[in-house]
Amino acid sequence: MAKKTAKRNTKRINFALQGGGSHGAFTWGVLDALLEDGRLSPDGISGTSAGAMNAVALVDGWVRDGADGARQSLHDFWRAVSRNGRFSPVQRTPLDVMWGNWNLDYSPTYRTYDLMSRVFSPYDLNPLDINPLREIVERQIDFDRVHDCSDIKTFISATNVWNGKPRVFMPHELSADIVMASACLPSVFKAVEIEGEPYWDGGYGGNPVLYPFFYDTEASDCLLVQINPIERRRTPKTAMEIQDRVNEITFNAGLLREFRAIEFVRRLKEDGRLDNTRYRTIRMHRIAADAVVEELSASSKINAEWSFLQYLFEMGRAAAEDFLDQSFEAIGKRSTLDLSEELSADILPDRKSVGQHVRDAMKRMQGGKTRG
Repeated sequence: MAKKTAKRNTKRINFALQGGGSHGAFTWGVLDALLEDGRLSPDGISGTSAGAMNAVALVDGWVRDGADGARQSLHDFWRAVSRNGRFSPVQRTPLDVMWGNWNLDYSPTYRTYDLMSRVFSPYDLNPLDINPLREIVERQIDFDRVHDCSDIKTFISATNVWNGKPRVFMPHELSADIVMASACLPSVFKAVEIEGEPYWDGGYGGNPVLYPFFYDTEASDCLLVQINPIERRRTPKTAMEIQDRVNEITFNAGLLREFRAIEFVRRLKEDGRLDNTRYRTIRMHRIAADAVVEELSASSKINAEWSFLQYLFEMGRAAAEDFLDQSFEAIGKRSTLDLSEELSADILPDRKSVGQHVRDAMKRMQGGKTRG
């Protein structure tokens, strides 16, 4: 890393980091640019799957050496992922390499494994529950340091298999098991047991969850780093494309519910119908990878080549720099993500019924408990 992190007055903000396999390297690039710039300081971080890994890597490095340590820790984590990926049997074909296609759709081993995972469970295909990512997380992250971090509150979510509810794990609870639970795709890995209960990927309950920020952090600004597009302006036609889009919709559903709750509260406060001392207005901001992942299929999420991760990293840095140029002054003053436009008018309730809607939304949100 060529530059030393700038030292200047900062604005406190919460980071919400989505999961998405190797596409999480885009988030790495975003975080690297923000940390290098130095004008935004994380108050809280909520992460799911790859977002959870980025979160704990950042916090681990932050405890060691502030923002510069966080940047180094993130770099080291993703470098370890790429080194491990060299031994994966799932690789791009020579033609894909020649044409610069990052997807693995034409890889015979990818297609074979994808087909088998639709017929056999991981309990059949992977009875020893081998997960190379676990070794990387255990080797790269010092969870004692994560527990000791007083500057940043870290929230990792996973989905309880028995009741379908998201559980948010608090900073003092975090471990390699919890991070792996947050990243546990049920078609690939066995459910991860935490305190005797099985958990799958946190994306099913919230990708990522936002509500811990409402209660457990002081910052009222939240920056969502989104790597799963909410909207795609084309209809999937192949079986693989259909499954990929179903997964994107499923993994964004929880996030959209929380968008509605935040927007309902904003409307109530705007109308003077909500206690300003009890409810905060959350100012939402977003850095999205839509333009980057538009031509990438879900198969690229397991492409761990260093050149691909570097590409995503650079795209993330560029997106973060654009965000700072265009939106930094708004932080602490107003949202730069228009949730009413994001949700569209036909989804939001009329003003007469908004009170009941917000009460219902808050109850749904609290259905996934924050324990700790």
